[in-house]
Amino acid sequence: GTCYWMSDARIMVRIAGQGYSDYDVTLRFRLLTQLPWRSLATVAATPWVSSTLRLRSETLLVDSLADLKLGERIALARVATRPILARLLADSELKVLEVALLNPRLQPDDLLTVLRRDDVSLILLGAIADSPRWREVYALRLALVLQSRTPLAIASSRVIKTTPISAVLRAWV
Repeated sequence: GTCYWMSDARIMVRIAGQGYSDYDVTLRFRLLTQLPWRSLATVAATPWVSSTLRLRSETLLVDSLADLKLGERIALARVATRPILARLLADSELKVLEVALLNPRLQPDDLLTVLRRDDVSLILLGAIADSPRWREVYALRLALVLQSRTPLAIASSRVIKTTPISAVLRAWV
């Protein structure tokens, strides 16, 4: 039968995240599959949990993103680690994107990688351009201008702030 402690996610998170010990890794992996998304996010963001368990937690979270409701995705965007944020940046909801852009774990390189893709969403382009955290980062302004999907209104407002302009003009020619 099921042990009483398996009904409490807090206890299962503590067992799953017991330091670097290799004690019963199979049990820990099984526990991860039973944890709710918030507990998986906690395990993924806990630095003293082994990298194997963190990676498995992140994988389970990414796999379950399609099943999460809007409010759950917004809450996850606040606490997500970088691999999960990379997937959340493909979300179609503006509020999820705005919260993900404010996550302190998100780095400029993560956004540059997304901006270089051909399938970047227009919603994300607008959210990055409007984000108080990212709109003044030179590399991101330049990437927005050079991204072929960026609407002209956003690109032209960034050209004015982006120097040297000769680099932008060379890229367009």
